[in-house]
Amino acid sequence: MAGYVSELTTFLRDLKTQNPELDRKQFEGRAIWWDHAPDPEDAARWAAVRERQPGYVYFPLPQKPAST
Repeated sequence: MAGYVSELTTFLRDLKTQNPELDRKQFEGRAIWWDHAPDPEDAARWAAVRERQPGYVYFPLPQKPAST
């Protein structure tokens, strides 16, 4: 299918053609942060400091009318 190819797609294809090691570097960089098991100590620490948040946070909660 020879259709429209955007400037961004053309740029990325040219960039990867000129720098063949780019895919390998991207893969290695991603492995630093994402390709490992989570640390149980970190998970416990995150759970300890987590604050409860109301379900709808964009507007203040409705106030109950004062009973008379």
